[in-house]
Amino acid sequence: MGRTLQILGLIAGVISLVLQFCITIPASMEAGRSLFGSVTFYFSFFTILTNIGAVLVHLSLLSATGYAWLPAFAGPRVRACAAISITLVFLVYATVLAQLWAPEGLLLLCDVLLHYVTPILFVLWWLFAGADGKTRWSDIPYWMLYPIAYLIYALARGQITGEVPYPFLDVEANGVAFVALSALAVTALFLVLCILAVLADRGVSRFRTG
Repeated sequence: MGRTLQILGLIAGVISLVLQFCITIPASMEAGRSLFGSVTFYFSFFTILTNIGAVLVHLSLLSATGYAWLPAFAGPRVRACAAISITLVFLVYATVLAQLWAPEGLLLLCDVLLHYVTPILFVLWWLFAGADGKTRWSDIPYWMLYPIAYLIYALARGQITGEVPYPFLDVEANGVAFVALSALAVTALFLVLCILAVLADRGVSRFRTG
């Protein structure tokens, strides 16, 4: 079951990322961005970065050489962080962002794959096979670096380029207080998911050994 979920997750992740790239770059260049600016815009989304991370976790564990290939993504700390991060992608999109637009055609397919299918497949895989009881409470500060670093990057990029990847980070449109509260809420949600991940990892490990 674990390997099947991993293969399905890898396939869904690669297809969605490539398809989204093929849609985003031409549309972004038509909107006036350069090729470099369009590629940078594509990689500015937390969803894209997190799905890339999930794909790399799958690749590192499915390769013939196992831990010898992409070792940084094969360890329990990174596996858990990827599960936490992609759960955040699912929750924030489903509760906040999905209401803001109505994609159609290939955009709808990318939307479903990136925000629903790959997160569900990855978390199911992690619970079935990726969790091994090796995460520690001391891992949480390391996991928190990812969303905090991303928020700093996204806000700094917004000040420099005038565009943000997500509407709730738009200081000019929403004001500093709203953006600060939004960032705090997302960070707090990530922290809660970190705590749940450690508890789930330990619980799953006990269940398997018991």
